[in-house]
Amino acid sequence: MKLRSPWLIRIVAWVMGGMLRLWLRTLRVHVRSADGRRHPPDPAAERFIYAFWHESLLAPAKIRTRAQIMISQSADGELIAQICHRLGIGVARGSSSRDGAQGLLDMLRDGSGQHLALTPDGPRGPRRRVQAGVVLLASCTGLPIVPVGVGYTRAWRARSWDRFAVPWPFSTVVGVLGEPIAVAGQVDRNGMEQTRVRVETMLCEATQAAECWARQLAGHKREGELASGSAVIGGAAARSCRPGASGSEITVRS
Repeated sequence: MKLRSPWLIRIVAWVMGGMLRLWLRTLRVHVRSADGRRHPPDPAAERFIYAFWHESLLAPAKIRTRAQIMISQSADGELIAQICHRLGIGVARGSSSRDGAQGLLDMLRDGSGQHLALTPDGPRGPRRRVQAGVVLLASCTGLPIVPVGVGYTRAWRARSWDRFAVPWPFSTVVGVLGEPIAVAGQVDRNGMEQTRVRVETMLCEATQAAECWARQLAGHKREGELASGSAVIGGAAARSCRPGASGSEITVRS
């Protein structure tokens, strides 16, 4: 049942925000970046646009940083937006399919001094297909896009279009960040589509690497073994899928 009453949405957001704070404290997080840098950096020094699938919307809330994320204008989006406020995450309202232009304008206006974050397949899919909004935002801001793949050692999956993931308490969430993708300030329609496809490909590859790594941590693979069908990130074999590989790795604990 969808929530429509504003006061009921506020109450539910207050309760769920408190529960999520407690739940997030139980999770262990590993992050590895293909460019060898720590992410996210201090936005006062360097800013990025982080792109991750809609199904992984909960995962970035574990890593505290100044960021603004786009949430849809739907009733469900209002609930998610208020929960994000409770968690200290900035919000711009819009999406790839409804009021997206307004959301991009809000990000351009209010996102100064913060990282920006998008779920480029939201809010209604298709699942794991990048829409052009993230490329347009990068072109307007000059900020590179960082594809973020997320994997879970154990998670519940909703029967929604995106198979929304809710990691089990005391489980591990892993993130694999691909190489930053620079977008030209003036890009034509063909260039927009080429960049969109590139972002989608790299985001899929980062997700495959993260899911591989999560399976290893869950004990489905022997220590140091590279899973079959390993992803390729930035044109190189996905070493991020192998414990002890080169690159920057961060472990986050509460």
